[in-house]
Amino acid sequence: MIRTISFFAIFIVFGACKKNYHPRETITISIEKFKLDSTSIRAIEIVNDSSLVYAGSNGDIGIITSSGKLRATKKIITDTIIPHFRALAFNKEAFYALSVGNPALLYQYKNNQINIVYKETHEKVFYDSMKFFDELNGIAMGDPTDNCLSILLTRDGGKTWGKIPCENLPKISDGEAAFAASNTNIAIVGKNAWIVTGGIKARIFHTADMGLTWSVYQTPIIQGKNTTGIYSVDFFNENKGIICGGDYLDKFGNSANKAITTDGGKTWKVVAENKAPKYVSCVQYIPNTDGKEVLAVSTNGVFYSNNSGETWQKVSDEGFYTIRVVSKNIAWLSGNETIAKMTIN
Repeated sequence: MIRTISFFAIFIVFGACKKNYHPRETITISIEKFKLDSTSIRAIEIVNDSSLVYAGSNGDIGIITSSGKLRATKKIITDTIIPHFRALAFNKEAFYALSVGNPALLYQYKNNQINIVYKETHEKVFYDSMKFFDELNGIAMGDPTDNCLSILLTRDGGKTWGKIPCENLPKISDGEAAFAASNTNIAIVGKNAWIVTGGIKARIFHTADMGLTWSVYQTPIIQGKNTTGIYSVDFFNENKGIICGGDYLDKFGNSANKAITTDGGKTWKVVAENKAPKYVSCVQYIPNTDGKEVLAVSTNGVFYSNNSGETWQKVSDEGFYTIRVVSKNIAWLSGNETIAKMTIN
């Protein structure tokens, strides 16, 4: 009995020590821009606290330091083709950049060398996003070339990639595809991946086993036109996630363009209905804030939420395509001919 009470007392003490995170009421930001000529940048990924890698629309891949210094920049041309990159991922071994359009070319950038590790030729081919689960397992997604999404997997750290046959995937609806707006069509937590779509349908495709099996869920996000749907997804844990989007031809429309889930994407609740932010191209949780602090960007500006996306504050009029958050105090952004470092206070 004494032992039981002791363990119970220890449990109570440790439980009492755990405190809920209290989010900041608001934030102020400063943005330092670094200009990159003749390229549009929708794919960036954090390498470490002081640098990031980017891939642009003019066949350019590079690393930029926190001081704005470019290093190890590559300009790629393959058989007169200048690849337009909107998807980028990396593991400890290499960076991977995937081009949009026909042919789809997936490049490995390792030890300052460039190699093509996957090529797909099809009149409908168009890849939107890619990400790694871990050092060996990666995933890329794109628009359908048949009656399913195009989904690539690697099991060897990116050395080889293969496309999942349509018989192993849920069927796509007519007019359903994806948007290569910010390289955030895919969110990963552990072995889970969530992929978002738009167009005539705006849905969630979910795998809990790194791409072996799939489920598909409906969402309330605006849909029905080629330009409507989900543009970005992020998950804080296996249950809590957020999706954002809208209609890029109506960037000031804000009906049914933000939603949150607490059950792993099975059901969604529209938030901040008819309130800012309006069209959103990228949404990301801020690390170490218990999933309460969130940032969203578009060409309309930068927006902050301190209650998991329920309500938002505009913190900058500067427009960007995408954002990656290093910490509570640092984030990186990119846009047309621009990479920027954002300090958050």
